[in-house]
Amino acid sequence: MNISKRFQKPLLCALLAVLTWAGTVNAATSWWDAKWPVRKKITIDTTDKGVAITDAIGTTAVLVKLHDGDFNFIKAKEDGSDLRFVAEDDKTVLKHHVEKWDSLLNEAYVWVQVPDLKPSAATSFWLYYGNVTDAVKAENAKGTYDPDTVLVYHFGDSTTMSADSSTSAIGAQDTTPPISGAPIGNGLRLLGSKPVTVPDATPLEWTAGGMMTWSAWIKATTLPANAILFSRRDGANSFLIGLDKGVPFVEINKLRSSGGTAISPAVWNHLAVVAKESTLTVYLNGSSYGTLGAALPAMKGPSLIGKDSTPDAAAFVGEIDELQIAKTARPLGFVKFAAISQGTGAEAAKLLVVGTDEDSAAEAEGELGKQASLIKDISKSLTIDGWVVIVLCGILAVVGWLVAIAKLLYLNKISKATRAFLVRWEKISSDLTALDTEDEDSIKSLGGTVNPKGQRLMRHSPLFHIYRIGTDEVNKRLQNVRAISLASTQKPSTGLSGRSIQAIKATLHGGLMREVQKLNSKLVFLTIGIAGGPYLGLLGTVIGVMITFAVIAKTGQVEVNSIAPGIAGALLATVAGLAVAIPALFAYSYLSSRIKDAITDMETFIDEFIAKMAEHHKEVN
Repeated sequence: MNISKRFQKPLLCALLAVLTWAGTVNAATSWWDAKWPVRKKITIDTTDKGVAITDAIGTTAVLVKLHDGDFNFIKAKEDGSDLRFVAEDDKTVLKHHVEKWDSLLNEAYVWVQVPDLKPSAATSFWLYYGNVTDAVKAENAKGTYDPDTVLVYHFGDSTTMSADSSTSAIGAQDTTPPISGAPIGNGLRLLGSKPVTVPDATPLEWTAGGMMTWSAWIKATTLPANAILFSRRDGANSFLIGLDKGVPFVEINKLRSSGGTAISPAVWNHLAVVAKESTLTVYLNGSSYGTLGAALPAMKGPSLIGKDSTPDAAAFVGEIDELQIAKTARPLGFVKFAAISQGTGAEAAKLLVVGTDEDSAAEAEGELGKQASLIKDISKSLTIDGWVVIVLCGILAVVGWLVAIAKLLYLNKISKATRAFLVRWEKISSDLTALDTEDEDSIKSLGGTVNPKGQRLMRHSPLFHIYRIGTDEVNKRLQNVRAISLASTQKPSTGLSGRSIQAIKATLHGGLMREVQKLNSKLVFLTIGIAGGPYLGLLGTVIGVMITFAVIAKTGQVEVNSIAPGIAGALLATVAGLAVAIPALFAYSYLSSRIKDAITDMETFIDEFIAKMAEHHKEVN
């Protein structure tokens, strides 16, 4: 009884540990919906390991950028309608909408609402896709943003250029066709001749001393004085956002915020203005830039983008993207998160990390399968020249392996035949009397010691070929000697002169050379693979890297996610070249060693054959 009590506590602890482990495994292997075969984890890291954000963030629409380096567009539906975003609990479906989906260029921009995003923490959610059979579009643009967001202009394609993605549905007027190259898909180009109008609407009415947040991505082409980016006027009240020779400012009733260092032209910057109580704060790229000690005036009526309504005001000339207005004062963490996560810098890739694919059909995928899947994903970034190099390497590999296999089978066959021949030769070489005949069959059968089956096997041996050459030469010379002896009425001679022995040896060496040529035939294809494979791979890599950097220079997007896929794809050509050369090198070394042994056997046999024949057919004086 005491022993039982002594073990109760450890048993309970062990049981609790097993149940905890089982729950962890179940949570790790749970699947939101079996109809969606593929998922990947997306992690937002606001700790020091990612990008440190210590200020409050709150509920926000997170931009998820997908490209062929981190997303398999082939597995998804052509319009992205099978995308589903699920919270970390694998139960709660998150609202989302697609701003841009291009399955041809393998590029997508998707907005996902993450409720109550925490600072100094890692927050994860799941992206499910791959249900290409019965998935229907489940986008909810209006629900992606919180109720405080009253205006969102993505400036997307030609059909959604003027659309408002918030619940206010305030469409812009007088927009121009979208332009590419913006930080988030397409953008709007402002030429300064005519502003874009934001119509009057109840959600955009401001109260005196109220709160407001305005934000946008901007790229100025020129930097004149007092260029107005956004303006609103209502009677005597005015609200302006602009650039004074590159210095961002907010102005209320002719009172202007403090400034800082001017921005550079032709560079994208995230600009935000937050009104709270009696202070307006200007943020540039997520950092506080300037302040204005004034309260937001009561205003309603339309707003203008790119120009003020006064005739003498300078217009903003450049590009703008992702204009958002909220009726609340966003915290610093919210503004900083938007500026970094929506940008194209290295910090964006550290802040939001897109994980690898997980397959529901293979929950415990082996390392080999993972490597194969990774190589498959990398191959999607290969250019045409890379594929050409890999195809050529593949041809070299196939030819090389065919030659190596054929040569190995040939060497095995002659090795077996040589062993059988040497066994018979050892028996007859001590007494060559059985070969002193003109009977061809007796010579082939080594004096009748080998049956027809054994003869068929020995025919494959180079030593047997040399043996036949030698016996033929010996018999020819003996016939000549006998004929001379008979003509001169001398006793028939069975001897061979020293000159005849040297002639026979030279003939045998000629046969040796022909056998060596046979053994070395087609090995040149292996040497081509050894020498040419790495050079072909290097050519493909250099061209791939060159094209990657040319594309980066053209688009201006210098980030890990835009560089890594192209570089990885280019390096795949080098891997292909080495995959040809390394096996070919091993095969060539092994085959060369086997061929060298066969040649040594032939040379040894020639010396032994000559010695035996010279001893058996001594010249009589």
